Amino acid sequence: MKQPSLAVSLLPIIFLVAMISIGVRIFGEEISAGTSQIALLLTSVLTSIIAIAYLKVPWEKLEKGMMTQLSKTGSAIFILLMIGALTGSWMISGVVPTMIFYGLKLIHPSVFLVVTFVLTSAVSLMAGSSWTTVGTIGLAMLSAGQILGFSAPWLAGAIISGAYFGDKLSPLSDTTNLAAAVVGVDLYTHIRYMLITVVPAFIITFIIFTVAGFVIPVSSNLNIENNLTAITSSFNISPWLLLVPVFTIALILKKVSPFITLFLSAIIGALVACFVQPELCMQIAGSSFSGVTIYFVASLKMLYGSVSVETGDAMLNALTSTRGMAGMLNTVWLILCVVTFGGVMEASGMIQVITGQMVKYVKSTFSLVGSTVATTLFCNITLSDQYMAILLPGKMFAETYKKKGYEPQLLSRTLEDSGTVTSVLVPWNTCGVAQSGVLGVATLAYLPYCFFNIITPVMTLIVAAIGYKIKRKL
Repeated sequence: MKQPSLAVSLLPIIFLVAMISIGVRIFGEEISAGTSQIALLLTSVLTSIIAIAYLKVPWEKLEKGMMTQLSKTGSAIFILLMIGALTGSWMISGVVPTMIFYGLKLIHPSVFLVVTFVLTSAVSLMAGSSWTTVGTIGLAMLSAGQILGFSAPWLAGAIISGAYFGDKLSPLSDTTNLAAAVVGVDLYTHIRYMLITVVPAFIITFIIFTVAGFVIPVSSNLNIENNLTAITSSFNISPWLLLVPVFTIALILKKVSPFITLFLSAIIGALVACFVQPELCMQIAGSSFSGVTIYFVASLKMLYGSVSVETGDAMLNALTSTRGMAGMLNTVWLILCVVTFGGVMEASGMIQVITGQMVKYVKSTFSLVGSTVATTLFCNITLSDQYMAILLPGKMFAETYKKKGYEPQLLSRTLEDSGTVTSVLVPWNTCGVAQSGVLGVATLAYLPYCFFNIITPVMTLIVAAIGYKIKRKL
């Protein structure tokens, strides 16, 4: 097996970026409907040809690399499918409409963006999962915010900013535990050290969304009242329906796995729909069925397929239309293509050559942290997976940080500050693909409004530059 040069290693990256750029120009937001998948597969084929013909890498090794990456993605795919099922059952059962209804009545439009940011931050902190947060409370806030007149990208930015704040700090988060484990630092030491960069980023983001809420024009109260009337005429609204998300939060606090939590929450939503929204169940099932069969058919349809509700309001019709698990299949398709490319890049040794070059520029605290940030960003872009963006740089830089006498929590914090939060900003990263698919907002559309995700790595560089609380072992 031949060691790839830097030029050879960069060739697939250049090819992929060119393909994606052309796709964006031609297809715009529809690029993830198939163009991105083809671009990733073609790049994977190109990388495989170079690896086999020029680097003499056996196909078996490339195949093993792809299978390894795919095995790591299985849980994420099942979680996505459960989010699709939950979205359908919570919408038809009236859970999401109830959350929208009380959100519109109780939250003043001027503070809606910042409340969305704070609320998703709190839920994610409890859940330890940005995906669960976005797929539940995030979707409800997105719908309510659109009724108020906020654009979907602004709302998605607030939702994702909050979701990744909690994901980053929660002791239940897989990425938080992974970053601490790969470096070998105590979990709570890692979390406390992250507060130095995360708290300023949170405050700045809080201020931005607060100011934006007062600046961005929203709909009039008359329109909101019309929307509230449309909701109550289409769904049976009751505060008792909020017990369903309370049940979900209880499972989260009990540390039940995200897949089981979402599955049980989706099933509970479907059962509630049968009792609370019988008219909608009859509408969904159709006139071909009768008796108990109506509710059985309706439950299955809301969990797996496309369902729409006629509310008499065009915007509400669009917001209450759900796609179930089937609606997540395009996202799953893209994730499979993403991890295939990442597996080939790693198995061929190309990604290791590129990241290895970055270590050579380490001369100071700032350059060390800057190189780590650049490497994690690069891994998020090329390997398209936030776990690999934490694992690979963590292993690569661990010895360098140790030799230079830095405390290990500096590395673990930098990995999370740059790896976890930026994964959702890359259109072909598994996180970017998942969140854009769940919210129905293109990654490049919400990217400029994910202020927390953008500010956090910048804050890491600022703290490194001034040397604030960066200790060296004597």
